[in-house]
Amino acid sequence: MQAKELREKYLKFFSAKGGSASDGEGHKIIPSGPLVPENDPTVLFTTAGMQPLVPYLLGEKHPMGKRICNSQKCVRTGDIDEVGDATHLTFFEMLGNWSLGDYFKKEAIEWSFEFLTKELNIPLDKLAFTVFEGEEGIPKEVESFEIWRSLGVPEEHLAYLGRDDNWWGPAGATGPCGPDTEMFYWTGEGGAPEVFDPSDKKWVEIWNDVFMQYNKTAGGGFVELAQKNVDTGMGLERVAAILQGKDNVYGTELFTSIIEKISEISGRPYQGNEKPFRIIADHIKAATFILAEGLAPSNIGRGYILRRLIRRAVRYGKLLGIEKDFTPEVAEAAMNIYKDDYPELRNNRSFIFNELLKEEERFSECLEKGIKFFEKLPQGVISGKAAFDLYQNYGFPIEMVGELAKEQGRLIDESGFQEEMKKHQELSRTASAGQFKSGLADDSQATTKYHTATHLMLAALRKILGNEVAQKGSNITAERIRFDFSFNRKMTAEEIKKVEDLVNEKIQADLPVICEEMATEQAFEKGAVGVFGHKYADKVKVYSIGEEENVCSKEICAGPHVGSTGELGVFKIIKEEASSAGVRRVKAVLK
Repeated sequence: MQAKELREKYLKFFSAKGGSASDGEGHKIIPSGPLVPENDPTVLFTTAGMQPLVPYLLGEKHPMGKRICNSQKCVRTGDIDEVGDATHLTFFEMLGNWSLGDYFKKEAIEWSFEFLTKELNIPLDKLAFTVFEGEEGIPKEVESFEIWRSLGVPEEHLAYLGRDDNWWGPAGATGPCGPDTEMFYWTGEGGAPEVFDPSDKKWVEIWNDVFMQYNKTAGGGFVELAQKNVDTGMGLERVAAILQGKDNVYGTELFTSIIEKISEISGRPYQGNEKPFRIIADHIKAATFILAEGLAPSNIGRGYILRRLIRRAVRYGKLLGIEKDFTPEVAEAAMNIYKDDYPELRNNRSFIFNELLKEEERFSECLEKGIKFFEKLPQGVISGKAAFDLYQNYGFPIEMVGELAKEQGRLIDESGFQEEMKKHQELSRTASAGQFKSGLADDSQATTKYHTATHLMLAALRKILGNEVAQKGSNITAERIRFDFSFNRKMTAEEIKKVEDLVNEKIQADLPVICEEMATEQAFEKGAVGVFGHKYADKVKVYSIGEEENVCSKEICAGPHVGSTGELGVFKIIKEEASSAGVRRVKAVLK
């Protein structure tokens, strides 16, 4: 079964599955949210299907109902060094179905089981399942265990595991959280072992059902949530590989044409060069999807991750002997795979190609400087520190340093290099632990105020600087707004003051904040502003600030917001700076 068929089968299956007996409606299919999350400041990119649904998991009413499903495009970089093995990817799609205060454990588990064994025809003896073992203050997840057993799963293929394996959340010190149950497929040769060993890496996780059941309080206790949610996630690429009998995710049609293009460009076969081929294919695919949302490479935040992906792909291209600029050709191969499902790739083709080419040219200069650095190193064994400097500062993988050393008949202190790399990775993990943790955004009163103030600020920016201004990203916390927008020059002091004055004028007017649900087409006809490159569901929420002729802002948004602008206080821009090419960044506070 090809990935496209799997995606369609999943969505069709859940669209026919009703929830509570009150209406019996099936899950509504919603489009993928953007890769740059709108409602979760804890991450740089959307890392799971639940992130675009943050407000609804917190209790906001979703315009499409209580049961929804989709295929969400995701980017994860926490395991970037693992990319190239059998299962790890930077860009992937997550199939998911959600219950927003409707059905719970029984239905979620039964439907997961039905889809795996009946729709996908996966033999039961190749499946195994884990549930939460409980801890002080939280009972053992006997209910989930017994539901699996009632479906015919033998106890030998069920396992109780602890918090590290079968518990989700909260994102911060407090908030929604709960146990989960995970589903595994046996990828080893022959039949699966009679007894499930979760530590055996041949058991690969393919699906996860999270039950948001508790709220963790400031005192560290757990109380039952009024609205209990189900959040599931199935990896499209992993399951497609399993169904096609492949031993790795790069063997499916989601990668084969990209790999063929790399072979054509490099003049080398895939066999024997799997790692560089896979890294190039994965990283350029991920970069293509990120660029499609208007984000450009830079030295900070999301732009830095994008830059790292492109440069890492280019340097592996050099290892394959590719001398010319090649990333647009690889991106084109990726676009052809997804053109019917993600039209934003084609719609932003020129921008994607231009940014890839510019980054390749910049990196070529770094490579030249790296070669000069290498040539100045003392004779003899190349120290681990010098090898790591080439890796870190000039983008040379250890394999490239090794080739250069071999040409001169020299050796590398590889153990010293690995020690430097280990220290670097520990620092990176510590620094990114919070940034790349999936979770619900803070929904405090302070953050809600900043969310509403951001709408006023965007409207003011568009009025002062022109309607071509568009949102390129935001990070909203309880302390400040950080907002990226399209604009090709530095704002003047006068323009900054005009924006501040206009926002404060609307705050002082104490305008009402009105939420309406309507068809997406109608929302745009009424002048609502949306996020660049974002495909919306058929029905959306539109937040208007002001009434009738006095509306100053109208945006498609999930919320939450204050009731009126008078609650916001005094708005102040504290910094305006460049974010990336053609994108400015504003930091602002409420006093």
